Amino acid sequence: MKKLTAILTLCCLAFGLSAAELPADLEWETNDTDPIFASPEARRGGELNMMLLSFPLTFRTVGPDSNTAFRSFILENQLGLYALHPETETPIPALATHWAFGDDDKTMYFRLNPAARWSDGEPVTADDFLFALEFMRSEVIRAPWYNNYYTEEIVDITKYDEHTISVTAGSPKSRRELLNTVGLVPQPAHYYELSEDWVRRYNWELVPVTGPYVISDVKRGRSITFERLDDWWGNDLRYYQHRFNVDQIRLTVVRDMNIAYRHFLRGDVDTFGLILPDWWHDKTDTPEYRNGLINRIWFYNDIQQGAQGLHLNIAHPRLGDIRVRQGIAHAINMQRMLDTILRGDYERMHTFGTGYGDFTDTHIRAREFDIERARALFAEGGYDRQGPGGILMNAQGDRLSLAVTYTTQEHTARLAILREEARKAGLDLQLNLVDGATGFKAMLEKKHEAAWLGWGGGGLYPQYWEFFHSANAGQPQTNNLFNVSDEQLDNLIEEYRVTMALEAKAAISRRIQQRVHELAIFIPGYQVPYTREAYWRYVKLPESRGTRQSPSLFWPMEGYPHSTGGLFWIDQELKAEIKAGGKRYEPVLEVVETWRRQEP
Repeated sequence: MKKLTAILTLCCLAFGLSAAELPADLEWETNDTDPIFASPEARRGGELNMMLLSFPLTFRTVGPDSNTAFRSFILENQLGLYALHPETETPIPALATHWAFGDDDKTMYFRLNPAARWSDGEPVTADDFLFALEFMRSEVIRAPWYNNYYTEEIVDITKYDEHTISVTAGSPKSRRELLNTVGLVPQPAHYYELSEDWVRRYNWELVPVTGPYVISDVKRGRSITFERLDDWWGNDLRYYQHRFNVDQIRLTVVRDMNIAYRHFLRGDVDTFGLILPDWWHDKTDTPEYRNGLINRIWFYNDIQQGAQGLHLNIAHPRLGDIRVRQGIAHAINMQRMLDTILRGDYERMHTFGTGYGDFTDTHIRAREFDIERARALFAEGGYDRQGPGGILMNAQGDRLSLAVTYTTQEHTARLAILREEARKAGLDLQLNLVDGATGFKAMLEKKHEAAWLGWGGGGLYPQYWEFFHSANAGQPQTNNLFNVSDEQLDNLIEEYRVTMALEAKAAISRRIQQRVHELAIFIPGYQVPYTREAYWRYVKLPESRGTRQSPSLFWPMEGYPHSTGGLFWIDQELKAEIKAGGKRYEPVLEVVETWRRQEP
């Protein structure tokens, strides 16, 4: 690729063509004044032991089977042009040292850090961003969402010299939204070849990265180990100092959460998420906690909440009737689940994601559990006859059932409550637990009737095209799990994508949410405005414990879109003392409410 670039440059010179010229009046910006959020007390060294519920189906981050939990370990180990400060939400340098806004409201200009390197030692240059555009538009990667985004949303990347580029969006945007659109991640032009067999060829390749860790060991189906680069080029950058402190990150596959927890209590895993209420309330009265070997923390954050709930696949004949979908929504007793098995710890979600300010329509209320209303709607949809076990049937003998595909064993109990309550309305919920990576693949291939899952939050504004636009309906490997194709939604989404004024854009966002509510394709579940975690005493956190935007306190990579990860470290002397056994400490339980959002 670099040889091709050199040839093109020589051709331009031979024919008297000049390179693109930068506008003369650009006002270059940087950010070296926002507060540091890592701790100077952090110490380098040691290893972090984590667990995965399933081994990934690929190491690729795009294309078939790539959208798994493991993907974040690679994606968030790749730096973009800039990151967002987790408390001020202003851009901070990453691969770019400076940036400027064009006067067309579509273009941003960037000066790349000449010190930036790929993990194989090759320099990061403008060519890697030019190649990223070619890469993401290529059909050989078999990623239609990326193909579309890098054609319609990112329309051009211009190289001015080896370390200066511009990125142009497809429509005028506010500066805030440009930051949400053009913060690209490069692709290693010297490494990839865009051949027809790209998906198979690079399925397990260890592609160069720009972040601090590289995969150093893989035991297929069992474990993946990352190792820190001692000479990582970003070590001395202001906002990356005192971060990414552990030398190794070892991910061990443990397919059962209960077995994983036993590994944690033995000290084979260093941290463990306790979001699940019964884990937090019932499984922490053990000697390891009482003797102060394991600490607990309940840390409220203030981040956007991705949608969590039931995604109805309306391509299924039974779900093609809006009255049936509305009836299902009224037959789901989400509040009973929240009050009982979830012990009141979680909050009901009412829209497709929350926490986006004016972009969220707070007037929308999820349909409440109402047996009479549900049965009336089912009757309108033809299910008006009582069948065996109290399940409704239609005149053709079709039972009113809904297969719910999900991927986490711990969710079985909460879904069982929904099943029990739904039977009162004549609906039979059939619970279909499938292994994580395999289950999500089935959802992406639209092989589900209803998918129970949650999406991660992220981005400055809600994203709708990938979830609801008809371009992604009936297509495998897209996030339109609803298979929805609605002209009104399409028009709103297309208007949303090109609207520049934030107030107008927020109004369109609320209309999109209203239309999604009207179509009854998504049954909102719950939101969790905090992280709860247990960790061995030798794992140390900064004084603030985390940031406003920290989804987890022990995420080892960069974080997206806010730079929040890698703030912890290992006290190796204390670890050796604890592993030697025989010592007791004062138990630690912290509740940190610094960033707790006060609901109106």
